Amino acid sequence: MRETPSSVVHEAPNTSWIQYFTSPETLRGIGISQALGSLLAISGAFETIDLPLWLRFAYWLPVMLAGALIGGLISWKLVAIERWARSPFMSWAVVTVLVALPMTVIVWLITGLAFQGTLNLRALPFYFAPVAIISAFMSGILTFTNQAPRETHAAPALGEAGDTPAPIRFLERLPISLRGAEIYAVSSEDHYLRIHSSRGTDLILMRLSDAISELDGIEGAQVHRSWWVARGAVKDVERGDGKAVFTLTNDTQVPVSRTYAKALREIGWY
Repeated sequence: MRETPSSVVHEAPNTSWIQYFTSPETLRGIGISQALGSLLAISGAFETIDLPLWLRFAYWLPVMLAGALIGGLISWKLVAIERWARSPFMSWAVVTVLVALPMTVIVWLITGLAFQGTLNLRALPFYFAPVAIISAFMSGILTFTNQAPRETHAAPALGEAGDTPAPIRFLERLPISLRGAEIYAVSSEDHYLRIHSSRGTDLILMRLSDAISELDGIEGAQVHRSWWVARGAVKDVERGDGKAVFTLTNDTQVPVSRTYAKALREIGWY
């Protein structure tokens, strides 16, 4: 099935607390946390096997819910920081540590008060390792399945911002054969980038992540781990079997990663 990409008016995201707690990502995180909490309860993980089954559920489900909400809130805030958003592994590590720290205290409090009748401050550090393991697992699921595509934005029209738009730095790297061409897409090939343009293609030595940083001024997005595409260059979208492929103005076909597909649909690419 083929369809032409729709054009939409982009609005600033609503970052209210209601929006956060009712967002699909938050609800999905809660669902995953409760599924994992049920598994931990049934298996009697981390020395809870001697507790009655109902008490294991009463312990693990609220603990996992608290972890999901704290982790989701931290991830929500980190997305606004570009250097974290562009590095999923760094984001995963940071979220894991920032979740594990407060959750260690929460688990220590609940365990001490509910099951031991006292709080042993010396035992607090020993809770960190198991809490960090669970935090890393949960953060990994949410980080690597909820990645948003890195977007580049069109330069404002003259007079719109009062100043002359900054030059697009990436254009200064174009080979002589492509100077003055319209950029359709950039794809990675080993240590090189292939530039797809109105004047053909050519290779330059550069990383895709660095190129995307320098492409601001052209509206586009990373649609695959190996591809950045200019939005205006998308001629057709082919969908089927849960996959999508963009056909560009020069008939180049670009695969859309499942990682970015949902986010691209939400911002109106197809």
